[in-house]
Amino acid sequence: MGRIRAWISGMVVAALLAGVFVAAPGSAESGDETRCAVPAGRQFARATPEAAGFDADRLAAALAFTGERNRLNVQVFRHNCLVGEGPSNAATGDTAWNVWSVTKSVVALVAGIAWDRGLLDLDTPIDRYLPPGLGDAAHRAITVENLLTETSGLRIGALTEGLTAVVPIDPNSAVQALGTPFDNPPGTEFTYSQRNVDLLTYVIELAVGEPFQRFAQRELFDPLGIARGDYYWARDRSGHTYGYAHLLIPPNDLARLGLLVTDDGRWGDRRVVSSEFLRAARRPSAANPCYGYLFWVGAGCVEMPAFLPRDTYLMSGLGLQNVFVVPEWDLTVVWTGVFGNRTGRGVSGVLQTTDELSWEFFRRLVAAMRRPPVPDPGPYVEQAIELNPGDYIDPDIAASVFGFGPAAYPGCNVLSCLQTPLAAPFTDAPPGCFVVVCLGPDPRTPGIR
Repeated sequence: MGRIRAWISGMVVAALLAGVFVAAPGSAESGDETRCAVPAGRQFARATPEAAGFDADRLAAALAFTGERNRLNVQVFRHNCLVGEGPSNAATGDTAWNVWSVTKSVVALVAGIAWDRGLLDLDTPIDRYLPPGLGDAAHRAITVENLLTETSGLRIGALTEGLTAVVPIDPNSAVQALGTPFDNPPGTEFTYSQRNVDLLTYVIELAVGEPFQRFAQRELFDPLGIARGDYYWARDRSGHTYGYAHLLIPPNDLARLGLLVTDDGRWGDRRVVSSEFLRAARRPSAANPCYGYLFWVGAGCVEMPAFLPRDTYLMSGLGLQNVFVVPEWDLTVVWTGVFGNRTGRGVSGVLQTTDELSWEFFRRLVAAMRRPPVPDPGPYVEQAIELNPGDYIDPDIAASVFGFGPAAYPGCNVLSCLQTPLAAPFTDAPPGCFVVVCLGPDPRTPGIR
């Protein structure tokens, strides 16, 4: 459990720097519950709480609880039907918001589509895709699957890896990854690296033969009805898409991605990503029983309470940006906000206690079900501190951005990278977008219009 909690806390700090309605036969009173089709338009299919197996008053109380805990948007789906919303949803649902490391899971979906198309081989070393001369033999021997499972072996400095993107001054995050030293041989240990996923987006771009975001828009977002102007996905100063975080997307579009994985890669009659890939993505890796292909998997891991079914899996980002998928209960919960866990253990408690809020919410949500699938687990009990916040700062990684130290890639620094002109900091962001959220009336500002 200590190792799992270390992975949990590492995940938190690392990210820092309605379609056709289909009713089941019978009635809600007789135990049958309403089921909905995936939406074809902008609106989600809806059902009353009672029709989906909930007590309306208790569900309302659970949702009101989230409003007391900094949840800016909450959506509860049962059998594909939207059955409950948070108190602030009307004001926040169409506003693009940084979902932080949820971005990693979206990258996994894009990788899966590229694999489905025969464009990306998961087992092969990235040497197959990198340009000649870029990176040494050891880095080029990392496999695509190593990148998907966070087992590249690259040294991590979670805070320092992320800070230079938040500022932002990264010259080329993929090239910077190729200069990061190894702490472990690839494939042997789980280490929650940010640069690892930035390297993956670059590899996918090379594999598909076109800009990463163009491929993602056509193959993932377009089929779901997510317009290019809905979201902003940040790039570094070389124009390389960040994979570890910085997808700013409205909660109403994030929910569409959640329903896509809930429905095993289908959107209506269209297969967007294969069930074969998603099965692999939800399977724990040999190095971490809580992690698959950039998805957290299994009850008791990170923000997933231990009393949820074992097949629960999660898209997870800093500050509790989450998509919980609970297949056994045919339940999906999507929420965004600004932290909200309660701890009595100071800064270290904030970093380690990642599941208090979700424990208390799902405890209430289960109690709202007409036939609760598990007994009341009781109030959350906070665990003893098992981490040191200083473990997430690596001065060599910080210095590498400026071209100094053992983690620096030759010829890549804040002034230039491999003789490629660099954009000035902040010039990638459209009007109104700054690190966390996109706001404002400018028509170029992302958001659902």
